Amino acid sequence: MHAQYVTLGASGEVFGAPVDRVQEILDARPIARLPQMPGHMLGIIDVRGRTIPVVDLRGALGFDPAEDTGNTRILVVSVAGAEGETTMGVRTDRVFEVTGLDNDAVEPATSGSGAWAAGCVAGIGRRNGGFVTVLDFDRLLQGMGAAPVVSEA
Repeated sequence: MHAQYVTLGASGEVFGAPVDRVQEILDARPIARLPQMPGHMLGIIDVRGRTIPVVDLRGALGFDPAEDTGNTRILVVSVAGAEGETTMGVRTDRVFEVTGLDNDAVEPATSGSGAWAAGCVAGIGRRNGGFVTVLDFDRLLQGMGAAPVVSEA
């Protein structure tokens, strides 16, 4: 079976999230801010009685912030951490599709990427001739200390 990815856009780039980590895709909605949150943490949302922290993908990747548009989405993803699985929201500019990658291949991130790649990139794939950066949400989101915020109602 071929690996499937949710392809999404942030700051004009295309990223991939393994479909087995994505629980659902939500339209943009108001996010409640909490005091003294780091800049990449947008706040929390309610998803059917569960409190879910939301991270801005642009901020997490070091891109400039942007206002929500009609295409803005929140991916609700499962993240593995020291205390087990937790759930996070990731705001992204848009979601394209669920798809496989060309030749079903994901290459390791280039060695020139250094610590950045080690922190959040699982590999690089191609789709329709363009690059798709496959993100490792476990490393990306755990490195921000965001996961402990989740609670069940």
